[in-house]
Amino acid sequence: MKPTHIEHIGIAVKNLEDAIVYYESILGTKCYAIEEVKDQKVKTAFFKLGDTKIELLESTEADGPIGKFIEKRGEGIHHIAFAVKNLEERLKEAEEKGIRLIDQKPRKGAEGLDIAFLHPKSTHGVLTELCEDKNQE
Repeated sequence: MKPTHIEHIGIAVKNLEDAIVYYESILGTKCYAIEEVKDQKVKTAFFKLGDTKIELLESTEADGPIGKFIEKRGEGIHHIAFAVKNLEERLKEAEEKGIRLIDQKPRKGAEGLDIAFLHPKSTHGVLTELCEDKNQE
């Protein structure tokens, strides 16, 4: 698969505004973007740390994926995202290796990235996101 880097670490939070204050204080850097991804029922906030980002995720609806995650597990690390090239090919490669896909094909995520998730039952309990930034090719 050969990711180029960790694109971001997704952290589920109950209250985005409170979490932004905490992360700005602890990381010493400002949140550079807040975005709602309506089809995923989530509002995101991003922090840049070198080549890696921290993505805070607040559910906009209780029945959304982040809302369900927080209800079941509480706040905390939700997923790790790897930057890849040729996302569709990486999904085929993962499936050929027996990895269960959540997304059979890429979809649009925050910051205009093409994204797809691998099921945590196939990735040793870690929800894994693959991201492709077609604007950087």
